Amino acid sequence: MLAKRIIPCLDVKDGMTVKGVNFLNLRSAGDPVELGRRYSEEGADELVYLDITASYEGRKTFVDIVRRVAQAINIPFTVGGGIGSVYDVDTLLGNGADKVSVNSAALKRPGLIDEIARHFGNQVCVVAIDARFTDGKWVCYLKGGRERTDRTLQEWAHEAQERGAGEILFTSMDHDGTRNGYACDALADLHDRLQIPVIASGGCGCAAHIADAFKLGKADAALAAGIFHFGDTDIPSLKQYLRTQGLPVRL
Repeated sequence: MLAKRIIPCLDVKDGMTVKGVNFLNLRSAGDPVELGRRYSEEGADELVYLDITASYEGRKTFVDIVRRVAQAINIPFTVGGGIGSVYDVDTLLGNGADKVSVNSAALKRPGLIDEIARHFGNQVCVVAIDARFTDGKWVCYLKGGRERTDRTLQEWAHEAQERGAGEILFTSMDHDGTRNGYACDALADLHDRLQIPVIASGGCGCAAHIADAFKLGKADAALAAGIFHFGDTDIPSLKQYLRTQGLPVRL
């Protein structure tokens, strides 16, 4: 079995790492470069940096922070927010990012996924999906959860895979920041429908929730933010715990 990945997520607004609840009520969590350095040294498998207001504000993502992060860490990292073209991807990769995460722009223009995969390879393209459970189905949102679409999680994830996405990063807006656990049923459903890795996001409050995402949700990787940013646990302790649960992780 492939090792399960632990991925701290750093949501960035106005140059600082922030964390909210259900995409709202943001509070500061520290400098994104220094946090990234710490997580890299602790043994994180990857990092994700999301410029959470870039799409809503209609601007490009934070190239300067990407450059500084690349100089500070020695693990792969993904960058998302405000990416709308192959040129944007080329700029971010050229400044040190390993992958890009596309969300709103891909929902508006799905061909963007094809273009990224064709120019840079499937492994570079992570499609992030923010969804809320509404009227008996998971509905996709764009612009940082501000705008509802008519797409459902399952059909959009499948289309993204067919267009060339290398991974799906699914965030449950209902679970985000609640610390009540991931949307494991939806994660397991995605795993059963797709052939590409699924990253769990939204709702982590403790190490047991990450174990559940892997065991019940069948996720390939788990994204978490608050439990790392605010000192609830550290990555070495988390990985040792996951080992006791019979889960394969890189120590």
